[in-house]
Amino acid sequence: MLKKILLVLVALVLVFVVVVALQPSEFHVERSVTVDAPASKVFGEVNDFHKWEAWSPWAKLDPNAKVNFEGPEAG
Repeated sequence: MLKKILLVLVALVLVFVVVVALQPSEFHVERSVTVDAPASKVFGEVNDFHKWEAWSPWAKLDPNAKVNFEGPEAG
């Protein structure tokens, strides 16, 4: 019985090794989103970093983060 279990385990490991070996060495992930708003409104939001915290999911991850702005208001 132990011999059968060991053989099944070895077979599973071999199948796993073959599947991994046949995978491509590189891969590409691409994501996109469609925003249901006019381009002028979206541009107005992302053109000014002072509005960053209102829409950025990353800004909410660390509420204690300090944000400083230098340079022009927008652009």
